[in-house]
Amino acid sequence: MSKPARASDTPYPVEVESGKTYFWCACGQSKIQPFCDGSHKDTNFTPVKYEATESQKVFFCGCKLTESQPMCDGTHKETERVHQSLLFD
Repeated sequence: MSKPARASDTPYPVEVESGKTYFWCACGQSKIQPFCDGSHKDTNFTPVKYEATESQKVFFCGCKLTESQPMCDGTHKETERVHQSLLFD
C-alpha cells in the first residue's frame, strides 16, 4: 500500500486532554479512527504522535492527505472537488 486509505471525507473532531498523548492513524486502515490500532503493520505507514498541550477540541485529518499531520488542513475539500470533477466530466 503506497497511499493511505481515505478513512473519512471530513475531519474527526476530538476533545483532547492536556498532557495526554495520542497516536493518529496514518494508513487509514484503523477501526478506531482517527487513532491507530496497529493495522499499519504490513504497510510503510507509521502512526503520528500528537501531544496535547491544552484541553480543547481539535480536528484530526480523516482523508489522510493533510500536509499538517495529524491535523486537518482542508485538503479533503480539494480532493473532493477533484473527485466530483472526475465523476461529472
